[in-house]
Amino acid sequence: MRRIAVAGASGLIGNALVRSLTADGFEVRRLVRRAARDPQEVCWDPEQEYVDAAGLAGCDAVVNLAGAGVGDRRWSEAYKQRIHDSRVLGTRALARAVAALDERPGVLVNGSAMGIYGETGDRIADEDAPPGRGFLPELCVEWEAAAAPAEEAGVRTVFARTGLVVARQGGAWGRLFPLFKAGLGGRIGDGRQYWSYIALHDEVAAIRHLLDRDDLSGPFNLTAPEPLTNREITAAMGRVLGRPTVFAVPAPVLRTVLGEMAGDVLGSARVVPRRLLESGFRFAFPGIDDAIRAALA
Repeated sequence: MRRIAVAGASGLIGNALVRSLTADGFEVRRLVRRAARDPQEVCWDPEQEYVDAAGLAGCDAVVNLAGAGVGDRRWSEAYKQRIHDSRVLGTRALARAVAALDERPGVLVNGSAMGIYGETGDRIADEDAPPGRGFLPELCVEWEAAAAPAEEAGVRTVFARTGLVVARQGGAWGRLFPLFKAGLGGRIGDGRQYWSYIALHDEVAAIRHLLDRDDLSGPFNLTAPEPLTNREITAAMGRVLGRPTVFAVPAPVLRTVLGEMAGDVLGSARVVPRRLLESGFRFAFPGIDDAIRAALA
């Protein structure tokens, strides 16, 4: 495997993955939402379900991490539609383009999210757990189903159900770090809800593991082995950063500020990576303290 196409290469995970692959000598073709400027770019338009399939020719693998940011803004109906279309329509277009190639890539690693399980409470959810209810679970189900053309064409298809990525430069944690560094961090709601996290380094390593192993397909939870409560994570942030964590965001305030999205922030997701561990993957930063330190390095 030497040539890999990546959709969502400018995002938090995609950018880190491209850096990792490039450093190891892989040729990476980035999918871009404009005319391609060189042979390493592939033009596509997810919402219009368009992919320049010729740009995928000769690729050994395709990784799809594209999608509008779930936490980037309050969920209006228009933005929820954008979140949906950027994932479902984009995945369907990419899967169809892959399926139509004369020489297809060996694997499609398609983004997904632990949000597929919805509210789990104290119940542990591995890859066999059923989908939850609500906008995000239903979106994830549709998102994964959109990859069917590639699966039906015989392409090994993997779904990376990612948790909360511990990173300084983006995602949910990118917003938390400045608050905690300023001494303004604290639990959210009652703090009893489980947060399933993963260090950015382990996220990239897990995706590469899924790319490399020809015997792996289907859903894989990309989360650290031991989910923690928001209260425990808050304490770890204070401990590692050396800052107080006395502030708390009451649930009613969060619902006022975030609207519908507050339900997912306050909800509990106790998700574990059973299949990833069974496949032999080893986490470099399984504990929250080490994951936070790695993000700050």
